[in-house]
Parts: sequence; structure tokens; C-alpha cells
Amino acid sequence: MAASGNKQGSLLSQVDTPEDLRKLPMEKLPVLAKELREFLINTVSRTSGHLASGLGVVELTIALHYVYNTPFDQIIWDVGHQAYPHKILTGRRDQMSSIRQKNGLHPFLWRQESPYDTFSTGHASTSISEALGLALANKALNNGKKVCAIIGDGALTGGVSFEAMNHAGDLGADMLLVLNDNEMSISESVGSLAKHLAMWLSSPIYSRLLSSGKSVLENLPLVKDLAIKAQEHLKGMVVPGTLFEELGFNYVGPIDGHDISALIPVLKNMKDLKGPQILHVVTKKGKGYQPAEEDPTKYHGVPRFDPPVGISDDSDSVVCRRYSHVFGDWLMKTAASDKALRAVTPAMCEGSGMTEFASRFPGQYFDVAIAEQHAVLLASGLAAGGLRPVVCVYSTFLQRAYDQIIHDVAIQDLPIVIAIDRAGIVGADGPTHQGMFDISYMKSVPNITFMAPSTLRDFWLMLNTAYSLGHPAAVRYPRGCGISEGFSPDDKSLIPIGRAEILRRGHEVCVLGWGPLVQETSAEFAKRELSYTVVNMRFIKPFDKDLVLNMADTHRVIITLEDGVISGGIGEAVAAFIMENGRHPVIRCLGIPDEFVEQDSPESIYRQYGMDGSSVADLAESLDKNLMGDPGRNIFRSRSSRKVS
Repeated sequence: MAASGNKQGSLLSQVDTPEDLRKLPMEKLPVLAKELREFLINTVSRTSGHLASGLGVVELTIALHYVYNTPFDQIIWDVGHQAYPHKILTGRRDQMSSIRQKNGLHPFLWRQESPYDTFSTGHASTSISEALGLALANKALNNGKKVCAIIGDGALTGGVSFEAMNHAGDLGADMLLVLNDNEMSISESVGSLAKHLAMWLSSPIYSRLLSSGKSVLENLPLVKDLAIKAQEHLKGMVVPGTLFEELGFNYVGPIDGHDISALIPVLKNMKDLKGPQILHVVTKKGKGYQPAEEDPTKYHGVPRFDPPVGISDDSDSVVCRRYSHVFGDWLMKTAASDKALRAVTPAMCEGSGMTEFASRFPGQYFDVAIAEQHAVLLASGLAAGGLRPVVCVYSTFLQRAYDQIIHDVAIQDLPIVIAIDRAGIVGADGPTHQGMFDISYMKSVPNITFMAPSTLRDFWLMLNTAYSLGHPAAVRYPRGCGISEGFSPDDKSLIPIGRAEILRRGHEVCVLGWGPLVQETSAEFAKRELSYTVVNMRFIKPFDKDLVLNMADTHRVIITLEDGVISGGIGEAVAAFIMENGRHPVIRCLGIPDEFVEQDSPESIYRQYGMDGSSVADLAESLDKNLMGDPGRNIFRSRSSRKVS
């Protein structure tokens, strides 16, 4: 059944490109917006994905492509989860059913996917810097291209946004920044005033009048300063743009981001203005779909659902306990007995299982918005001041705070716990969100204890251990459910630092694993009745060197298994250690090879790279068989995983 917005004869079915859109009379655009919104709801309800943010920018997306000559003119969306309507209007409508699936549309913007995607955008707060760079390049090449960046109010909390605005204002580059504000509300009367004021402030007449006035007053500095101050104060009384004006931007707004008749003329005016411009538009997340309007957080990223019913509480539930839930429980348990605990997160409260903690312990909780560097620096200050911070951040976003981890945590030996959520393969969110790199970039930093649980019991005890150290510590853990056998929220035990755990004892082949994949491998060996050894290494840093040498002495094959990149990973470090100590078993390092991982289910990705339990068992049997009859063979082989057909 086709989504309603794509019915034969509908306006949306006639719009395959923005060029088609620009042929429509302006009075038909509200009808197109209605059809686009219906199509978006019906499509995402079938595929899963991001919904509320896209619903909020339907009219804005239409207006931008109506005014700008895309793809010649350049539009940048920040962040990419609000760009589903953009994808639909730029030739990908009929492919939306494949979004976030293997070989389908990317979940965010992707340069290789479409000429309309100016930048591949999965992380927030990048658009203003990118737009400034494009504006400077366009000026140097004199190519006549216009640049517009659309940044959500959440992404604007990232510090790099203000760095970019400060620079853009200083350079006076020709660019438009659209601030998509979906937190503020405007009453009807104020909205009407703002609409007319926006038209005036964006008009060429006002711009010329302002320039002429400054020119006339150039030789009267005292009068000029007084006039400028008066203009700023009068403007500041009716529009909240003082900060942006101070950064060198001409501010216009706020205007209703769902009123196409207001958006289009203001955008047309502002497109040709000289210097850095900012248009403040107010939108509503989830606009046009009542459940999403009432709970935009719940409908930010959605599973498959029935639009007339909405997301039921058990729509995406699995009978299991999730790592994020256990983390939230541990925070509450620990905070109840230690008033010094402080939890810090960069806008990942719900995803990281911290919602109940934030409600029960508001004085011990800090959501710093999309500002990973600040999150780690804040924790450093809290720790230096005598408190015990725990920073929870997704692996893919922690990359942005690498300097702070080195400079402000590790060098200063501060008692900070970094809980690295979504570590390893996360699946459908694609290359920008896979947590592939944290082992490689964290294990190289001195003075940090680094752990990876294979079960929920491991996880709980590692959090206990990390918090007890009084030194920098990190625990990486995956998205989703974990093995709950042996888990108890009352367990106060600690894990001896650097001590591994043998899951299965055997001979000839030994698998050294970090994270849940090692449990899957152990279960597969048991199922096949393979008498090989499996070790839950638990510690990435320091790893159990005595046990590793013992395994190298007693086994002819060592397989390392980690949920991350092989290059610079823990497997390579263990292989080098074995060689440096004069042991020469055959070694295979399993993990992600030197490439970015596209969207797919985690299970499929693990099979693709030979990291699932069945593939590891096949490899172990193959190596064991190949070495039989050649007991004197001493070969060191460390290679990246091959894709398994």
C-alpha cells in the first residue's frame, strides 16, 4: 500500500526534484506540506527511524528548496535527523522505505548519496563552520553560489557553533544561518508582530537605509554611536537577537516556521543580503501528528508502529534487561549511599537510562546539552573540587572530547568514571554512529583503567570497581540487552584490576575476548562440543599479561575478539606482547577492518566480519585442522578480518 502522500495525482507525486517544487504556485505549498507530512509518518512507521524532528521542519524544508536554487546553492542541515523531508523532496521519495537498512538510504545526510547533501552529517553543531568555509570558497571562486545552514536549537548548544559564529561575524562572510527553534513558543499577537517585523528587517529597503545612515553619520562619531545604540536597544526590545548581533550577525525573527507565506518572502529577502545573517524560526517537533507533538522525545527515534495507534509501551520491548537500564540503576544505588556522586551527560539522558536518576537526584545530575568537551571538563572541575563525577556519553560522541580525556582527566589523575554507552556496532544508524574507535583511542592514554563487560554482572562489578579506584577509569558497553545470569543489584563486589576470567578450558585453540561477543563464542563452542579455551579478558587496560602468556604457552592458536577496529586495538597489543615475550603461536585478530561500517543490523554486521559465535567457531576448527600433523609449526599471523561471504 503506497503512503498517502505519494498517491497518483497528489502534489507530492509530482515533485521528484526541487526544480519540480519551484514550478508550483506558492498557494499550493500548504497542500504539499500536508501530503509530505502524511508521507513521512506513514513511511517512518513502517521502517523505524527519526520522526519528530522531520515533522517539525516540513514547511521550512519546502520554503528553503523553493527559494534557493539547489543543488547549485548549498544547504546544510544540522543535525541530519531533521532531514527526512529534505531527502523526500530531493529525488529519494521512492527509496524512503529502504532507509537505515543494508544497501538502503543512509539514516542521515550523505554526500555520496545525493548532490543535494552538501555534507555528510551525523554529529551535531558542525554546520556553521562548514557554511563559513563554503562561503569563503564561493567568494574566492566567484561562482555566485548561496550558502544556508539550518541548525537546531539543540545543536546550537555545541561550543563549536559559537566559535564559528564568532569567526563568521569577524570575516563578514555572505551566509544565512537559520536557527530552528523548537523549544520557544510565540503567542498569536507576538507572532504577528514578529512576522511583520521580520519582513521589514530583512527587506532591502531597511538594509540600504541602515547602510546609508551609517555612511551619513561616519563623520559624526558621537552621533553615530548614539544612533547605533538606540537602534540596538529598540530592536532588542522586540526581538531576542542581541547575542547574535554582538557576534556580528544581522538577526531577523522570530517567525513562525510553519507559515510558508511568511517564510518564503523573508528567505527571498535574506538570500541576497550581504554579510552573515541569522533567521530565527520557531517550529514544533512532531508537528501534525498529535502523539509526537505531545511527546517529541518518545517520537524522536521510533520503532515500527501503527500511525492511528502510535507507539505502544511494548512496541520496541524485548524481555531482557538492557545495559543502559542497569547503568541507571547503578547510578541511583550508588548516589543513595554517596552524596558526592555527580552524573554528567551531553544530552543523552533518556538513551543512557538516566531519566529516573535525573528525577530522583536532580541536585546530583547535569545535562550539559550537546557539548561533549564541556561535559568532560565539567567533570574535571567537579572532581578537582572533591566530588565524584560519572560521565555517560555514547562512544561515537566521546571522540569529540579526546583532548579533554588526555589533558584534563588522565594527566591530572582525577577520579572520574567515563561510562561509554553504545560501544561497538550499533547497526542501523550507520557509519557516523558505530562505536568502533573507543578501544583504539582510549587504550593509548596513560593512567586510565579501561574495562569491557561481557555480561550485566560484569558491568555492575566494573562500575563498582571503576568508582572505587579514585583514579580515571572507563567502562565501555554495548547498546541493547545483556546476559543477566548471576546479576544482582545488591552485589558490592569489585574485580581485581587486570584479572581475566576463564569461561571454558580446553586445548589447542584459545579465544581471548572483550565484551559480549566472547559469551556468544563460548556458547557456540559448548553447542558444538569443541574442547577449546575461551577467556573473558574483561580488562582492556591493563590486560592480564600472565594469563595471556600462559595461554600462548599452552595453545597453538590464539584468536583475539574485540568489538571495535583492529587497527590500534587491543588484539594487536596482545599479539605484539606475545611476540615480544618469545612465544610464537598462530594468531588471528578478529574485529572491524580498516573501513567504515554501513548501516545494517548488528547481527548481520558481525556475521559479515566473521565476529559472531558461529564464524569464530568455524575459524577455530579450521585453524586447528590445518595445524594438525604439523606440531612444530611456529607461525605468527595477525590479520584484519575478511568479510565472510
